Amino acid sequence: MSVSTEVAPHGHGEHAEHPEYMRHQFDDMDQQNSAASLGMWLFMMTEVMFFGGFFLGYSIYRSEYYESFVNGSHHLAMFLGGLNTVVLITSSVTMAFAVRAAQLGKKNHITAFLVMTLLLACTFMVVKFIEYKDKWDHHLIPGMDFIWTDPGDPRTVQLFYGFYFCMTGMHGLHVIIGVGLIIWLLIRVKQNKFNSEYYAPIENFGLYWHFVDLIWIFLFPLLYLIGGLHE
Repeated sequence: MSVSTEVAPHGHGEHAEHPEYMRHQFDDMDQQNSAASLGMWLFMMTEVMFFGGFFLGYSIYRSEYYESFVNGSHHLAMFLGGLNTVVLITSSVTMAFAVRAAQLGKKNHITAFLVMTLLLACTFMVVKFIEYKDKWDHHLIPGMDFIWTDPGDPRTVQLFYGFYFCMTGMHGLHVIIGVGLIIWLLIRVKQNKFNSEYYAPIENFGLYWHFVDLIWIFLFPLLYLIGGLHE
């Protein structure tokens, strides 16, 4: 009587057939993609709470020192802030096209749209540098060298600029991190690491970039617009 030594087509043999981009702890790509998306959404929730603290603090102090915050906002460059808003919204569009190209497995289109997003992100930071330099030249950086000669209490106006630099600076840090991630994605695209079945890193970065854009859409009216035009 013979004993069969045939091995069932599951277990380790099954994992050996997994594609390179599929991690061993997942049963299939749908499960891996769902886990990646869930992790990204949880991260976004922590970011919402983080920036929510800034927005809440700003709103409280603005209601307390309304005149000083309004006077302080009159020295912000509304044109540059508006320009950066257009730049970021456009970058969200190019990023959405990059995600769509990844879903279709079009490598050249992915690269083109990621490069556009990268250039727009760098443009945003250049404009922000121009704004910061203007504040430096006019001694509007909170600290010992802060100078305020317009109406309003210099101490509370300085508080406005403290919020301005903290909120826009933290947002700018997120943009810089995004620039680094786009460069990483471009390298991975060149290495043929993505295809129509595996594009989760590009899709999840797209969520991150849309969030960065959304935060600025709240920052721009809050800091630049609601104070009204300088008369």
